Amino acid sequence: MINYDFTRYAEKEFLKLSPPIQKRIINKLEFFLSHSNPLAFATNINTAATQATYRFRIGDYRVIFDWEETGILILRVGHRREIYR
Repeated sequence: MINYDFTRYAEKEFLKLSPPIQKRIINKLEFFLSHSNPLAFATNINTAATQATYRFRIGDYRVIFDWEETGILILRVGHRREIYR
């Protein structure tokens, strides 16, 4: 399984969510990352070729992350209507 880590900002966003939503997001992240190719579940949202930024869709919530050698770094977590602002 691939490791994941939150930035401070993403952790604050995550902790503002209700506990059932938090549990759902963590369960889905662990499901995605337990597969041999977790990027199959992700969408590339960065058009620049210098840095790849992806998102996981978990119901109405989005998890935006960077792919790194050691795992993923979660940059943002939030509802779909607010996450891209």
